[in-house]
Amino acid sequence: MRIGELARRTGVSERSLRYYEKQGLLAAERTPGGHREYAEVAVDRVIRIQELYAAGLCSSKIAELLPCMREGDGGPSAVATPKLVAELTAERARIDRTIADLLRSRDTLDEVIDAARG
Repeated sequence: MRIGELARRTGVSERSLRYYEKQGLLAAERTPGGHREYAEVAVDRVIRIQELYAAGLCSSKIAELLPCMREGDGGPSAVATPKLVAELTAERARIDRTIADLLRSRDTLDEVIDAARG
């Protein structure tokens, strides 16, 4: 599929898709005319990239992580290095802290809303 179709199917801008390719996160074949052609699995890959960005990972960390995930379902493969496992464990701890902070903020808002309702 061409870049415009991939953008429509994933809700990601063509500019972002080009950036993903430049960062080594996404690969495209080139037609004789120079147009990008993406395989069907690119849809799932772009969605996975978006999820990883939403989790707070940077593009270089995502580039390290993607080879450790199966292409079809995103499940784990066995190629993660001990260093990457340690870094991802730290990222998970950061996400857990962020969740805890957000829950505290939500609880505070609930208290303010309850007080305002009388």
